[in-house]
Amino acid sequence: MIKSDTQRELPYLGFGLGLRVDHYETLIDEPGNVEWLEIVSENYLVPGGRPLQWLERFRERFPLVMHGVSMSIGSADPLDPEYLKALAALARRVEPAWISDHLCWTGVNGIQLHDLMPLPYTEEALAHVVDRVRRVQDILGRRILLENVSSYIRFAQSQLTEWEFLAAVAERADCLILLDINNIYVSAHNHGFSSIDYLDGIPASRVQQFHLAGHEQGGALLIDTHDAPVIDPVWALYIEAVRRYGRVSTMIERDDHIPPLAELLSELEHARRLAAPLLQEAA
Repeated sequence: MIKSDTQRELPYLGFGLGLRVDHYETLIDEPGNVEWLEIVSENYLVPGGRPLQWLERFRERFPLVMHGVSMSIGSADPLDPEYLKALAALARRVEPAWISDHLCWTGVNGIQLHDLMPLPYTEEALAHVVDRVRRVQDILGRRILLENVSSYIRFAQSQLTEWEFLAAVAERADCLILLDINNIYVSAHNHGFSSIDYLDGIPASRVQQFHLAGHEQGGALLIDTHDAPVIDPVWALYIEAVRRYGRVSTMIERDDHIPPLAELLSELEHARRLAAPLLQEAA
């Protein structure tokens, strides 16, 4: 089992970006203020070819972390041993600072929904997820990070709040948390809870990484699209997160409508400027 420790053991990487094909050439030649990169693990689970060739080049220039979308940690289906084997092999090759995925399920009965589906926040689901996280960590030989997802429905049988569930998974499974600030904002709007209550309910010692992204209005709901700039209320929530958790590796995530790299570098610099005075106060 992974050794239990309530203190952060993983490095602080600073301010980074999600690696996207659109920016390969520019990032190699003009990395600007990017201190680290997050890769989508599934894009590189191949035995060879150009994706891995590019990855080797980025590995020489930047610290990397691996972020997956297929672990389906909350599914009732068995864990996929071939996927975990490939993930472990990629980790040996990349030597990432850490590996993350989502606190969700992505399929059941062998059917993939290609979406990040929320869980019912029950004691039964909690025990199920904790057991699976422990087994994944044993296979990978390291702690993993789990990310909170945006949601648009609530389960009537839920007994815990989302943040209580996430915190309990982290404590009982001895894993860490990738806190997506935009996802908190989106879900808080959709379900009418307080984003500040959410932040207050997450143990600081478990938070290893932040995601910052944009979203869209879809009628009465906010939709997590990651295809737009970060909006001012999400920046304000980020400030509150830094105030509570201190130095946490932060990145801008854009998955669609990918803009020129310069636009993302500007957002990244804005995050750095917002965090700087709070981190100086805490030093």
